[in-house]
Amino acid sequence: MSLIDVFSWIVLAVLVATIVAVFVALGMIPGHVAHRRGHPWAEAVSVGGWATLICGFVFWPLVLTWAYVDFPEKRERRE
Repeated sequence: MSLIDVFSWIVLAVLVATIVAVFVALGMIPGHVAHRRGHPWAEAVSVGGWATLICGFVFWPLVLTWAYVDFPEKRERRE
């Protein structure tokens, strides 16, 4: 193998590693945001982030938005 072949294999390996790293980072973002913000359904957001990313990425922005939604606390009723 020539030097250019070795260089092309290195570039291919770096490219595959980068794609895998971006995929993992995108899968972790909604769950991380939900846990950091104290979301009541943080585990569901985390699972939703991975499931939508693996199944086609279409609903991933919706799950990310869900991670940022704050639910109001229940008020005690005055009587």
